[in-house]
Amino acid sequence: QVQLVESGGGLVQAGGSLRLSCVASGRAFSSYAVGWFRQAPGKEREFVATISRSGGSTDYRDSVKGRFTISRDNAKNTAYLQMNSLKPEDTAVYYCAADNRYPAVAPKYMDYWGQGTQVTVSS
Repeated sequence: QVQLVESGGGLVQAGGSLRLSCVASGRAFSSYAVGWFRQAPGKEREFVATISRSGGSTDYRDSVKGRFTISRDNAKNTAYLQMNSLKPEDTAVYYCAADNRYPAVAPKYMDYWGQGTQVTVSS
């Protein structure tokens, strides 16, 4: 079992930045690829970014490329999502998830989920 806890969400103006953290406990965090997902009200959960077990490979949805950066520190059992130049359309609950396969892009295949953290971007 892996337990994931997200933090770092909040209210920010358009153009601002936030850094989300996802702290893992339980089984070896470094054994899992990590994905960040988001879900806006009335919409399906969607892929945002993913990182491989070692951190050597990453991928992003097109709409966040150049603005968001995913990273991880396996020594701290933590993954991060740095979000810059935020837009109102980035408003959503953000979730981290762990998958034993990379890339971690499909919500239905994730093995473990965090509880989510709210990100609200005002215009």
